[in-house]
Amino acid sequence: MSLVDYEVAGAVAVITLDRPPVNALNAELIADVDAALAAAEEPAIRAVVMTGTKHFAAGADITRFVEAFDSDDPEPQASGLGALVRRFVLLEKPTIAAVRGYALGGGLELAMGADFRYLAEDAKVGQPEVQLGIIPGAGGTQRLSRLVGFQAAKEMNLTGRHITAAEAHALGLADKVVQPDELIEVAAKDAATWAAGPTRAYWAVKKSMADGYGHSMNAALEIERDAFDEVFTTADAKIGILAFVNKEKPDFSGI
Repeated sequence: MSLVDYEVAGAVAVITLDRPPVNALNAELIADVDAALAAAEEPAIRAVVMTGTKHFAAGADITRFVEAFDSDDPEPQASGLGALVRRFVLLEKPTIAAVRGYALGGGLELAMGADFRYLAEDAKVGQPEVQLGIIPGAGGTQRLSRLVGFQAAKEMNLTGRHITAAEAHALGLADKVVQPDELIEVAAKDAATWAAGPTRAYWAVKKSMADGYGHSMNAALEIERDAFDEVFTTADAKIGILAFVNKEKPDFSGI
């Protein structure tokens, strides 16, 4: 993982993209982030923070787009980035994207794969692909509308404009806005709190909401009920319920 720093503190993995100057997403960086996420699937890891040096990721490496004009695949990175974002979405533990600098195009799509997005006060995010005559290819037209609403997502995708951290927070795209020099500390502290919780229950919430979205209420409730039945048999369910009955603080195991 030469383009990614992977560090573990307790039960928290911190994945830092490090391809200067702006972490432009190419095949090599995508592969390294994918390897880091694979490492974070280890059960001992119970929460993940993803960030970048100076910038989260300022979009795709446009030079590779030029090369793709003569290729049979018009843009091979789109499918690779889409698979990477899906892997981030499906990680079975809470995740935080800590965004400083730019998260544009594929960078914002990657950040939207996290459960939460914390933005530095001076961060800028957006889906500027339309300004190149293309569109997002890794979820930008779909996940963005689920986060900020249909009309706001349409405006962002059709204009390609960069929005501030404050506007992102007002739209619901950013969960927290933090002073730049405190961003990683705040994200890591919150991740440590998640890492001490009932990991399997967190995953059941994530899966139920993702799988139930777009279904009829009856179908969605069936998905929720199945997830409840599954998580009720976990060790942490017993720990949590007995701790409540005994008026104690639960010491969750993550299993």
